[in-house]
Amino acid sequence: MQTSFRILAASGLVLALAGCIRFDGAPDPASRKGDPAEQADAAAEGFAAAEVPADAFMAALASHCGQAFEGRVVANEPRPAEPDAFEAERLVMHVRGCDDPARELRVPFHVGDDRSRTWVLTRVGPGLRLKHDHRHEDGSDDAVTMYGGESVVAGTAQRQEFPVDAESVALFEREGLAASVTNTWAMEIEPGQRFVYELTRPGGREFKVEFDLTRPVDPPPPPWGSDAAQ
Repeated sequence: MQTSFRILAASGLVLALAGCIRFDGAPDPASRKGDPAEQADAAAEGFAAAEVPADAFMAALASHCGQAFEGRVVANEPRPAEPDAFEAERLVMHVRGCDDPARELRVPFHVGDDRSRTWVLTRVGPGLRLKHDHRHEDGSDDAVTMYGGESVVAGTAQRQEFPVDAESVALFEREGLAASVTNTWAMEIEPGQRFVYELTRPGGREFKVEFDLTRPVDPPPPPWGSDAAQ
């Protein structure tokens, strides 16, 4: 009788332990509910696995690698006294320079036959850097080139902002472009829908070009200064 009791007790213990063990070797999630340290670890793991806005933005833009799109000026305030070349010419962006799209993307911005401008987006630290690469037709650097800034807030997968950096402020001051020392640039993307390039300044300056991503156009010639343009 005692032997039978011991067998039943042992069987009960095995069943009880089996209820606390998963067959994949992982502890039962219910057993972690009361452990603050493990809860914190789980939260940290979840945060680390969350999508980084800068990466998501780059991926969204990279999804259009090789494609070109036509745009139009949708804001230009205050209105210029003279006709604006940006509003009179065909505007085309071309997503290229996609050799390492998670790290850098180059997007030439053509204004009519002027192929001097390329936006350079680079992944840096926790965010992104935007620079404007300006070239002459012979490929040489313009006096005002590689200006821009880095994102100082995380932004979102759809919008990133780039306040002017100290290097660019020094460049603008040296070249007599005092109005530009307070620039903030921004880019927005809705993959397959629209892309926006924006420049703002305190005091009401706003310039914005919107590109239609629903209608790709023939890619333009390479920008001035690129290897393919040589």
